[in-house]
Amino acid sequence: MNESLIEQLVQARGIESQYTDAWGNQAIIDQASKEKILAAMGYPVTDEAALIEKVNEESNAAWLTVIEPANIVRIGEAKPLLIKLPIDFVNDELTLVVKQQGTVIQKLNVTPIDHELIASVEVNDIEIQQYALDVSFDLEMGYYELSLVEEGQEEPLGEGRLIVAPQSCFKQKEIIAGQKLWGPSVQLYCVRSKTNWGVGDFSDLATLIEKVADRGADFVGLNPIHALYPNNGDACSPYSPSSRRWLNVIYIDVESVLGFGVDKATQELFNSDDFQAQLTAARETDHIDYGSVMDLKLRALKPLYEYFAREEIANQTELAKAFEAFKEEGGDSLAQLAAFDAIQDKFKSEGRYIGDNWGWPVWPDEFKDFNSEAVRQFVKDNAELVDFYAYLQFVALTQLEKANEVSQAKGMAMGTYRDLAVGVSEGSTEIWANKDLYCTDASVGAPPDVLGPLGQNWGLPPMDPVKLYQQGYQPIIDLFRSNMHACGALRIDHVMALLRLWWVPKGESAKAGTYVYYPVDDLLAILALESHLNECSIIGEDLGTVPDDIVGKLQENGIHSYKVFFFEQAEDGGYYSPMHYKEQAMATLTTHDMPTLIGYWHCKDLELGQEIGLYQGEELMQSLYADRVKSKQAILDSLHGHNSIPEHIGRDANFVGMTQDLNYGMQIHMAKGSSALLSLQIEDWLQMDMPVNIPGTSEEYPNWRRKLSVDLEDIFEKPEINKLTHDLTQARKSA
Repeated sequence: MNESLIEQLVQARGIESQYTDAWGNQAIIDQASKEKILAAMGYPVTDEAALIEKVNEESNAAWLTVIEPANIVRIGEAKPLLIKLPIDFVNDELTLVVKQQGTVIQKLNVTPIDHELIASVEVNDIEIQQYALDVSFDLEMGYYELSLVEEGQEEPLGEGRLIVAPQSCFKQKEIIAGQKLWGPSVQLYCVRSKTNWGVGDFSDLATLIEKVADRGADFVGLNPIHALYPNNGDACSPYSPSSRRWLNVIYIDVESVLGFGVDKATQELFNSDDFQAQLTAARETDHIDYGSVMDLKLRALKPLYEYFAREEIANQTELAKAFEAFKEEGGDSLAQLAAFDAIQDKFKSEGRYIGDNWGWPVWPDEFKDFNSEAVRQFVKDNAELVDFYAYLQFVALTQLEKANEVSQAKGMAMGTYRDLAVGVSEGSTEIWANKDLYCTDASVGAPPDVLGPLGQNWGLPPMDPVKLYQQGYQPIIDLFRSNMHACGALRIDHVMALLRLWWVPKGESAKAGTYVYYPVDDLLAILALESHLNECSIIGEDLGTVPDDIVGKLQENGIHSYKVFFFEQAEDGGYYSPMHYKEQAMATLTTHDMPTLIGYWHCKDLELGQEIGLYQGEELMQSLYADRVKSKQAILDSLHGHNSIPEHIGRDANFVGMTQDLNYGMQIHMAKGSSALLSLQIEDWLQMDMPVNIPGTSEEYPNWRRKLSVDLEDIFEKPEINKLTHDLTQARKSA
């Protein structure tokens, strides 16, 4: 094998050969790992002749692309437009046409040879020359279509996209004015209420928004609410979705759906003894029974869809027209999701793949591609079932929008912030329908670090950055846009993914991975543009191994950093005061991947970790407990030093338990900080001790299933909660 060619390809495709690990050391990537990543990208690395042929094909295709698929410029910056043309055209006066949504905005006359020649190559015996056109578009931010036209010819020589982006992301006027915003974060599925069906829903969200808005909060933070698998309810991780563009229909409040109270079939089902018994069990269990809840909701929503079809669609009402417009706007993406969910539904009803209905890889070969004849025939033969799943998305979005309207009516500065997961699972709709974009022979993860010595493999196939570019970045545009809808901010999980992702070859341990780089400047520009178009602030979860070259870029682009109290330690082990956190940040005490305050303080996470096998050996446990005592002592010292907790709380960590005064004192301590945003977990308001998720586990712990300990209606009847929210509001006002 030509090692020089392999190495050139490694560099060209942004594959890292070495990196700085979590301990500050240089880690060298094995040659075999790099070659496996190239193979995952589609390169035949074991066949030199085939590899050379593929590289030549890609090179020729690139040189024969007249206008790049995506040309990005920031407002106020001059940037040449690169074009590539056969030499026969470079002396001609050509017209560069700029359109927006089909309307001509500008026409610019250009003669390529009058501009700077960048490069020249021969492709298929034709000399191709690349020029940097010194043109000024002077356009408002937005998306534009470019075409290069020769006089007298109908077909353009080349077409591409122009993206004009602002310098940085949108921020609410309150943030710009220096106000300190705060709000609770909640895993929506965890919410108990007297009306939901065993999992938190969008009506619960509306209620929560109303309650906290009345108590001075500016937002409610959410977990990812991406579409999962309606017919495989136990695949419940919000970070392993089927589609990040669409919503998890388990959050639909069925009793608020049109027709629930009047449709006879629905009411018969709902009032039946069996249904009520199943509903009662789903509500009363301490851990969410996703399969049962989803079964209940689908059984009730199907007759409600029939009611909608009979009363609305058949009569072409305004609501029916809104549904048609929704489907048209959803386009191929919605059609793909609806078809996927319908196929999974059909297979389940036929008794196929029971217990293993996890996605398209287990389906018959003829169904493994959305564009196959078998899928087309299925959609035709099962049109109503497919339409039902599109209808569920329509209902879910309508309910989410209504919850957001509550925040607007209450005058909240931000409303809700949504959470964008880093990827989709292998069996997902997104991959099924766009395999060309995703590399299914690799998975996203994390390299070995202090918290995970073996590294992490998340089972999420990555997007190919070159294919993403060739698609004019449309998949990432759609992703940002859909997740900025009906909210005031978007939290991007693992925001370093905009710069690089740790790719792990399929079947290998996380240690065998390497970083693959993405076009960070382009992605940040698109993020900034969508942020302004949707009036949505951006929060970047920048924890873990964070390279220096992303920190400054995030800051310059107006992205709020993520400051977790327990990670903000000095070299001597002391904790930085939240008053010294950067302003352009969201501060928090803990996250969904960490123990609650009580859990941390009473070492419940260490006990649990030992119990389920994460930590083994007496020596290790003694070390972990000793480190915890040191950390708790440093926390007490910091809290007392800033007069954030009452004097009656002791100063020796060996004898101080986590009381309500200490718990709430820590939250007020954070509220006095300098960061623009503060998010606190409702679990800590309720002084709960068990975590919602333990990273690195699957079957060992009921991740994503633990409910809140108190019904939503009762939380704000508690005097201590009302006092806490009052004190948080006052502390933020004086921060």
